[in-house]
Amino acid sequence: MTRMLKYFLTAALLAPLALSASRVKDLTLVEGGRDNQLVGYGIVVGLAGDGDSNAAATLRSVANILQRYGLQLNPTDIKAKNAAAVMITSDLGAFLKPGARIDVNVASMGDAKSLQGGVLLQTPLLGADGRVYAVAQGPVAIGGFLGGTGGAGGATVQKNHPTVGNISSGAIVEREIPATFVHDNTLRLLLHNPDYTSASRLADAINLRWVGSALPVDAATVTVTLPADYRGRDVAFIADLGQIESVPDTLARIVINERTGTIVATSTVRLSQVAIAHGSLTITVTNQQGVSQPNSFNNSGQTTQVSSTQTAVNEGKGSFIIFSEQPTIERLAAALNALGVSTREMMAIFQTLKRSGALQAELVIN
Repeated sequence: MTRMLKYFLTAALLAPLALSASRVKDLTLVEGGRDNQLVGYGIVVGLAGDGDSNAAATLRSVANILQRYGLQLNPTDIKAKNAAAVMITSDLGAFLKPGARIDVNVASMGDAKSLQGGVLLQTPLLGADGRVYAVAQGPVAIGGFLGGTGGAGGATVQKNHPTVGNISSGAIVEREIPATFVHDNTLRLLLHNPDYTSASRLADAINLRWVGSALPVDAATVTVTLPADYRGRDVAFIADLGQIESVPDTLARIVINERTGTIVATSTVRLSQVAIAHGSLTITVTNQQGVSQPNSFNNSGQTTQVSSTQTAVNEGKGSFIIFSEQPTIERLAAALNALGVSTREMMAIFQTLKRSGALQAELVIN
């Protein structure tokens, strides 16, 4: 049994846990309390020769930085092997005040070999509106390395991606993004996984605590009216609201990642009456090289190389399993494990079941 089949069977055995309740704060987002993306362009210096190979954009950027300090240089006169042009990205959380620090990600946009040991120079981070909301600066941690000289006669050893790194608490917030989450004593809860059943259950759970306060608007939105004793105490109400538990519904879905061989199935996956057959055919072709040494008395023979090819065919025993009743994910996992299929073969079986109409679930292939 392959490791992925074991994971699949484990997921099936744990399927009943999907019915456990979750807190409102884990299922939803309060409208108005969203994050905002920031981006900036900067220069990382101190790369010990691993920077950009004198790219025009990098040279001009270095010249502009030096110009701020009164040094007038032509970009063509600069050698910037110790510098690299990078893009900086970050998420600015809601309600963060000026002076708070946030993490930033740094990624090379040129042909730099590594950002190891580099320091990001002060870089403004812009929002979608083009305004500066934070300023980033500091040493870059890449979580990997690039070793060796490379090139002819050299060897290079690389771990992870040395051209991507991060700076923990590397940006200082300069401008707060205004956020309002209560309008006319009403707030809106946005479900992370929109579903009509989940929205209805969520509203029912809230109404058990505050009768008539919650109303499901659509699959993704539930409006909640503040009770009279919480008026003017918005934060206290959201804190108490977030502790209410509700049981979300789960769509019947199988997600397959062909690149990693990962298969994840929800507990609501069902099959119609169907029969599944599986067999394997293996053809092995081997080519061996030999030498022919003639035994000649007059020394007229020549030693020659002879090729020999063998072909072997091995057809595995097929299996045929019939589902006489609609099976659950547990029975489906047990049946596939009994067939002894590999992860890739399991993917093919799921796709064939979907095309046949027997798989009553959404099939997502990445």
